[in-house]
Amino acid sequence: MSTDPDSSPSARGGEPAYLRIATALRARIESGEFAPGSPLPPERDLCVELGVSRMTLRRALGVLEQDGRVHRDATRGTFVSAPRVQLRLGSFSQEVARAGRNPGAELFWAEERPADTEVATGLGVAPGHRVYALQRLRRSDDEPLAVETTYYRADLVPGLLEGDLSGSLWEEIRRRFDLRLARTSAELEVVVLDAETSAHLGARQAAGGLQLTRRTFIDSGECVEYAVDVYRSDRVSLLIERAVDDE
Repeated sequence: MSTDPDSSPSARGGEPAYLRIATALRARIESGEFAPGSPLPPERDLCVELGVSRMTLRRALGVLEQDGRVHRDATRGTFVSAPRVQLRLGSFSQEVARAGRNPGAELFWAEERPADTEVATGLGVAPGHRVYALQRLRRSDDEPLAVETTYYRADLVPGLLEGDLSGSLWEEIRRRFDLRLARTSAELEVVVLDAETSAHLGARQAAGGLQLTRRTFIDSGECVEYAVDVYRSDRVSLLIERAVDDE
């Protein structure tokens, strides 16, 4: 018979104790008892209040952390997280602004280069085609949410890197090159954040992430943008919408 307090059934229908505790703490967060940004009581106090071991409590907090409900600081304790930022497929800057927040971008690097096989396939061009490549950290109210690595066909947006790279590049393309962005497609994957991306996003190494691989097409049918965006899965939810009855 198992003696693991995390897997032992609780008094409520065989539910493991850590899940029962996670559910109880989640309800208190949702009720506003623990407000966003506020610390949870110390672990020893919660253990006494809830009648569980520290091992069980920490496993429950791990569930809430995966859900994006709390975040843990090794020196200061556990804090209630703000609600996830909901973004639709489209311009990061526009979507963050729509959520009532201030978008921002920190440029890591930008260069012109020949397209390798992956980028050429993404853009629908031959390998070696000249492209602009850049990587940026995207922020919402100064909070890092995503690392974007983006590639553009240099022949469609000549001189793009000489312009403003701190905001919406879709708006930059529309304004400077008079191009109409007709549609975008994306593939969503769940990934594990590597050490570099975790550091950029302020997340734990090996934490979960959402990888969005995007292609954006102009009205001529040509692909102007190929991008690989990696988001913090505990801070962002991605809303994918599509028409059904009109297809």
